Parts: sequence; structure tokens; C-alpha cells
Amino acid sequence: MASPPDLIDSPASLASLVEEVAASEAYAIDTEFHRERTYFPQLALIQIEVNDAIHLVDPLAVDASLLRPMLESDALAILHAARQDLEVLEHATGTVPRRVWDTQLAAGFLGYSSPSLASLLDAELKVRLPKADRLTDWLRRPLTDRQLTYASADVANLRELQAGQLVALQERGRVEWLQEAIDEMVAEPRGPRDPDEAWRRIKEVRHLRGADLAVAQALAAWREVRAQELDLTPRYVLADLALVGLAVARPAHFDDLRDIRGVDQRSLRHVADDLFAAIAESSKRKPRRDAPPANTELPATMRPAVPLVTAWVAQLSRELSIDPAILATRADLEAFLRQDPDARLAHGWREQLVGTPLRALVSGEVAMAFDPRRGLLIEERSGRSVT
Repeated sequence: MASPPDLIDSPASLASLVEEVAASEAYAIDTEFHRERTYFPQLALIQIEVNDAIHLVDPLAVDASLLRPMLESDALAILHAARQDLEVLEHATGTVPRRVWDTQLAAGFLGYSSPSLASLLDAELKVRLPKADRLTDWLRRPLTDRQLTYASADVANLRELQAGQLVALQERGRVEWLQEAIDEMVAEPRGPRDPDEAWRRIKEVRHLRGADLAVAQALAAWREVRAQELDLTPRYVLADLALVGLAVARPAHFDDLRDIRGVDQRSLRHVADDLFAAIAESSKRKPRRDAPPANTELPATMRPAVPLVTAWVAQLSRELSIDPAILATRADLEAFLRQDPDARLAHGWREQLVGTPLRALVSGEVAMAFDPRRGLLIEERSGRSVT
């Protein structure tokens, strides 16, 4: 087995790589990172394949922001399951690739359903990836040859995989569909979460009412801000159970904390005054209700249609060999049925495949029928009722 490539750990060698990649047509890129205890992802390694050579960049030794000219160039960045990598790259460099190809998304337009890179390479190129080690520590130095070999394999065949996908999508006339899906993904919000919405992710808070809920909302926002400041996952700042206990007990003194389950008095000693102030102030306010924003409730007349059209979309996705999660989710269907102007089914290729027939269905212009051989069909109405 060939030795893995050396780590790029100097600004000069990284600048040379950036120049080469920026001048190329396409490159493969992947990242290794940890975020078990931190709020933000800790970038540990960047793998790049360009011009049939693999390069491993050590972001612990060289500033990753030096990659910006490469990411902002016209070269196509090829990634697999790109969402997390885009977040990691944006946090480390301040930007994301200007042009992106996601091989997992592309596979979704070719009959696959969220395939792993290993399964996709095996199916398409008969390439077997080294077995993943979920417990490996990518932040520890020096990295072993085994780690470097595994990391290299993640980008070694991405350009070949993308080339085959491009041909297959061109034959099916789906390249523009994929590009629209990629543009949607790249435009998704990344980075720190909105503190005012943090309470919605805490399961136990949903059962609170009145002042208890108002305090829980304030504490969740405080915890989110504190977590961002300390770069810790929110639960390490204040456990969910402790947050709910504080919201219900509403302590006013430090000694009161000892009776609340899940509270670590030592970790809160330096912020106790801020905590008590937030509790006292928020307990006087009305809580923000956990209700959908205005105009997002599905009309009662449309609710029976949801399971019906969901079944039809599932059938359509099989017929078209498109991942149903890409074609139309339940949330997509509900947004369309309540006539949300921003619904994904009201625009682009999804409107063509799903939105237009559904619009005709819910307006009564056409009807849905079941054929034992062909399944669910949307067809012209007969006008004859049998019930």
C-alpha cells in the first residue's frame, strides 16, 4: 500500500495548493471535525483531490482562511453530503465554495435515497472504502498513517463519481434540477442559532405554561448565548433538566440551587446573578406561544388530502427514481396546500412534476383514482359520484 500524502502545514505550501486548485476545473474536498463538546465545529483536517493528487491540509498548523481564494474561484467543488462540510468550511474560512456539486444529492436524482459515500462508490465504481473508525481522534497529533489513508480515500474517487453522475443526469435531463437543489442547500442558514428560538428544541419545555414557560424561554436564550460565548454545547452550560427545574422553581438565591435536580452549583457560581435576574424579569412576562406563525396553519378542509397526496408523491418518486426527500417532504406538501408563496412545490422543477397536478387536484379540476395495476392516478373527473 502506498504511503499517504504528507500534511500541508505551512502557508507557503498551502498557497501553492490554493493556486493550483483555483486554476483547475474541479476538485474534491472533504473535512474531518469534532463537535462533541463544542458549540462550533472544530476543524481537524481538510482533504483535497485535484489533478489526480491528494493533499491533506492541517488546519491546526496553518490558517484555514488561506483557502478562501480557492473556495471563491470558478473551480467546481465536489463534496458528498455537503451540508456539514459547508458549515465547517464557513466557520473556518468565512466562506463556502462558489460552485458546488454534492454527490449524495446528485444520487438522489438517480434512484438512490441518501446513500453513504461507501455504498455509492461500491455501487457505481466498485470501489471499497476503508472501514470507518468512529472513535478516531482527528484533533490529536501526530495523525497515524491509518488515519491519513482513511481520510485520503474520502476524496480519491469523488471526481470520477461526479463525472459519471453528470452524464447520467444529462441523459435524463435533470442537471438543472440538481443545480436548483444544490442552490437551495447552499442558501440554507448556517452558523449560530437564534437564541430566541432555542426553547423550541427542548422537549420538556413543551409541557410548561404561563410564567414557567416564560422563564424557560428566557433561560434557553441565555444558555444559547452563553454557549456561543464559551464555545460549548448548550447542555454543558446548563442541562435541559436543570433549565426546566429552574423555570419551575424560580430560585432567587444561590443556596436555592442545591435543591434543583441537574444543577451544578459550581458551574453557575460566576453567572448566578445574571441567571436570577433573567428569572425574575421573565417571570413577569407573558410567554411566547409555541404556535405556528400566522398563515401557516393548514386549513381543516385540506387536512384529509395530506395522507392521500403523500402516498401519491411516494409512488411518483419511485416511478421517477428520485429520492422522496428531495422530491417533496410532508412539510413541502403542507406548505403548498396552504398556498404558501414560498413553498418549494410552487416553483421550478418541483412545480412541474408535483405542484401543477396537485394544484389542479385541490381545485377540483381533476380527481385521484386507484388502479390495481398502476396505483394512484391523477386524471380527469368523470363528474359521477358513487357515494
